[in-house]
Amino acid sequence: METWRLLPTGRFSAAENMALDEAVLMAHSEGIVPPTVRFYGWNPPALSIGYFQSISEVDFTALQSKHIGFVRRPTGGRAVLHDQELTYSIVVSESHPDLPSSVNESYRVLAMGLLEGFRNLGLSAEMITLGTEAEQKRHESPGSAACFDAPSWYELVVEGRKVTGSAQTRQKGVVLQHGAILLDLDVDLLFSVLYFSSVKLRERLKSAFRERAVSIRQLAGRTVSFEEAEMAFRSGFEAGLGVRLLPGELTEREKQLAAELVRTKYGTADWNEKR
Repeated sequence: METWRLLPTGRFSAAENMALDEAVLMAHSEGIVPPTVRFYGWNPPALSIGYFQSISEVDFTALQSKHIGFVRRPTGGRAVLHDQELTYSIVVSESHPDLPSSVNESYRVLAMGLLEGFRNLGLSAEMITLGTEAEQKRHESPGSAACFDAPSWYELVVEGRKVTGSAQTRQKGVVLQHGAILLDLDVDLLFSVLYFSSVKLRERLKSAFRERAVSIRQLAGRTVSFEEAEMAFRSGFEAGLGVRLLPGELTEREKQLAAELVRTKYGTADWNEKR
């Protein structure tokens, strides 16, 4: 069985988390580290937006007043409030023999780890495919800036409601996929830090969002701790990906790269407010 590295859980700022994900990608591209899985949290809570998303969809006054961080991800997708969640990232070479070259199919393979993680928590999730017009219509977004109002290819839903949000980028011959696993969900807080042209529009989209997103606490009927979820998804990734996860540490090269990326990229307005 192939061995991948598991990085120890940490809680970092928004800029540090995105810098760490990219630093691992760069180190893997240089052949310094093996394929890597990381589970992490956010301190303080933060709003991240997708690479192509406009900052006009963000209420920065509300972010500041609520002491919520902000960062632009290197991956696509829409806004995610990282608060009561377990976040994961996977870094693996595009040329890995078990990873399909197709972006959609690679989502399917990597999502198997998430599927097994939910099973470990006693929850039955299913993968979404958007291959038919009927499926696309069924899961069509109502149009908010929030990530969890509609699933993408091979994301997971329970009873039709989205429970994870994942995004991917490919650089230097390496795939970085990361995503949010909702332990709980504060819809009011999320929609309070997004910008809407009117209160009526905010409330309409918030109501639609509640019907499309769901948290593990709602599904399980109990509170699932960060630590319990981490263990469930750690073993889930091992089973779903057919690998052994061996705990490791960041290399000095990764630490240096991450610090530089915070200073020059993820901690700067030039990057975060570029659109």
